[in-house]
Amino acid sequence: MTQRTSRVWLITGCSTGFGRVIAEQALAQGDQVIATARKIEQIKDLEQKYPQTAKALTLDVTHKAGIENAVQESLKAFGRIDVLVNNAGYGLTGSIEEVSDKEIRDQFETNVFGLLNVTRAVLPILRKQRSGHILNISSLAGRLGIPTMGIYNGSKFALEGISESLASELKPFGIKVTIIEPGGFATDFSSRSIAKAQIMPEYQLLHDEMEKYRTNFILGDTPTGVKVILKTVEMAEPPLRLVLGPNSLPRLIQKLTSDLEAYQQVEKLWQESATNGKKKEP
Repeated sequence: MTQRTSRVWLITGCSTGFGRVIAEQALAQGDQVIATARKIEQIKDLEQKYPQTAKALTLDVTHKAGIENAVQESLKAFGRIDVLVNNAGYGLTGSIEEVSDKEIRDQFETNVFGLLNVTRAVLPILRKQRSGHILNISSLAGRLGIPTMGIYNGSKFALEGISESLASELKPFGIKVTIIEPGGFATDFSSRSIAKAQIMPEYQLLHDEMEKYRTNFILGDTPTGVKVILKTVEMAEPPLRLVLGPNSLPRLIQKLTSDLEAYQQVEKLWQESATNGKKKEP
């Protein structure tokens, strides 16, 4: 049996959730991990448990100076970066009318610009190596709109478009990109990792309906989801998109099917207009 090659991971948002479990599983399989979080005390135990292969760093993805420092510390510790996991981010609930300008800008500052800040800092290293794998943690909400989650949807839709273009741009350099699209998972996303806009009375009923929907939602097991992610990294030709969760793929297929049917219904509008446009006047 061929022995697997050890990898060096740089992971943002490692305090909890997917970032934390990816770091734990990568370390457990013998890889080297630079684990980052805004509060280093929440990830110091990883370094203590794996003193030779783990390094904990303070990192806020909205601060470029800190990102450059983290990248340089990563190279100093392990000499290279093989896998970048852009996991740092948070959710925001509120109808489009309810959210404030600051809440909107803060959401994009972390979920979109933060991801771009880290990725752009690491790309020169991956290009020089002519290898690497970027994992961008999106969401099923990056593929379908959810009431009261419109701004979060927007940030993840942006991530999807950026990642799709990035994959094409980096292919000649041997760098791979995978967009991770989890549905609901048993993490702290819906509690600690979510901000909430002030509710307007006019939208209270909608919020109540969404809360009831979330309460009955079947959640996926995070360690199981991470095992799939790690298997994807081992693939010679990993997928551009990886959907995770017990009900995620059926929901996505339903959405894509609905979109296709809607496009087909209005296709005749173009065809009729194009045909009429070619008719010559008598």
